Amino acid sequence: MLRDVLGRLPGFGTWPCDEINHIWRYGNPGWPTDELPQRLANKRIAGYVSSQFACLARRHNLRIVVEKTCANSLRLPYVSALLPSARYIWIYRDPIDCVVSASKRWGAPMNWGYTLRKARYVPVRDIPVYGSRFIYNRLHRLTSAQGRVASWGPVFEGMSEQLVSDSLMNVCAMQWRACVERSADAFADMAADNWVAVRYEQFVRDPQKELAALCRFIGLSVDQAALESVISSVTAGSVGKGRRELLPDDAARIESHVAPAVNALQSLVSPREI
Repeated sequence: MLRDVLGRLPGFGTWPCDEINHIWRYGNPGWPTDELPQRLANKRIAGYVSSQFACLARRHNLRIVVEKTCANSLRLPYVSALLPSARYIWIYRDPIDCVVSASKRWGAPMNWGYTLRKARYVPVRDIPVYGSRFIYNRLHRLTSAQGRVASWGPVFEGMSEQLVSDSLMNVCAMQWRACVERSADAFADMAADNWVAVRYEQFVRDPQKELAALCRFIGLSVDQAALESVISSVTAGSVGKGRRELLPDDAARIESHVAPAVNALQSLVSPREI
């Protein structure tokens, strides 16, 4: 949602698919998780990734390229090593709403249009790896008793083992926790002027104010008419949706799983929110 809003601002733009994990994993398609350590970043990979950003900017005459790949929350030091001039907006949301929403995606119907748009950006040399992985994922959904894919979303260390022994809802809770904890660790070590935090619920309730603040963080002046135009589709309809769907005991169980990450998040971002 925020990615789309930013991408509609004058001079801003992004890819026609919401994630480019294949580009970020260039040179490391066989790494077992999305937690790519900084030591894997090298000049060849940095050159490839930066060239993809530069190509998009030239093609569409962009001043700012916006990118949102959720798995990057697990590997910010790696991302920073590849794109040292990048700046970060850390948008975070009620973990209950996030976890419930994520759990539904594991069994969602195939969206061929989105998949084909995303496939355009798979590095040619990595097509065999991702092609076989895609086939396995879809076959798993057809044969799984739960009717879900083998893997969805950011893959944290230990996730494949937890999928065997735990419920999907608990796995999604740990997925949220891992992403938040890794991000908190990285932002704690990052220069203060390179990142800012924004709460999803605040953004959707007052998008004009929050977007104006984000533009100031980026260092750009955007007129009022442009702001009003790009936020017209923002709604707060999803706020609290996950909580409304869960029984109190189920919500409490998720909260116990994510509590350490919530504490880390609150201690880091409270003085940093826009």
